[in-house]
Parts: sequence; C-alpha cells; structure tokens
Amino acid sequence: MKKILASVVMLATVLLTGCATRYPEGSLYLDLKLPVTATSSKSVNSKKGVSEATSILGLVATGDASIEAAAKQGGITVIHHVDWEVKSILGIIGTYRCNVYGE
Repeated sequence: MKKILASVVMLATVLLTGCATRYPEGSLYLDLKLPVTATSSKSVNSKKGVSEATSILGLVATGDASIEAAAKQGGITVIHHVDWEVKSILGIIGTYRCNVYGE
C-alpha cells in the first residue's frame, strides 16, 4: 500500500509541477516567433537573412541556424535585430530558423 501511495504522490508531483522554460512549449504542435536580440544600430532593416536547422525525432539535427549564417545569406553587415522561429509537430520533425534584419 505504501508503494502505491508513494507512486501516486510521485506521479501527481510530476504532472502538477510547472517547468520553467525559455519559451512556451507544445508537445503536440509548436509554432513560435520570438525575439532574440536588438542592437542600438540606427540602420534601416532593409535586408533579411535566414538560416535554418532541422531536427528529426530529437535524435538527428542538421543545419546552421546561426546569426552569422543568416547575416551572410542576406548580405547583411550591420545587424538591426534578430528573431527566432521554431515549428515542431509531435516532436517528430522540427525546424529552427534564425531571421536577421539589417543593412
């Protein structure tokens, strides 16, 4: 009886305890756009560069979603701000995109 009660208490603790994360999470579907950083640059964000990485089953991840890769792709030398996008369906496949804006 004590083992069953201990198991129920442990399960309730796990299910009812909130987890602090860097962004909202969705285990079934996730589609977010979040800010990363903004600079004091007064440049006009006339250009956009994008870099991307992909994850499959949380087991394999490939790509370069860095700020540097996005800036290079967009021909940006002066960064105004950076945004981040993530999409995931059932944790099976996820795409992570870095958007860099500037001149």
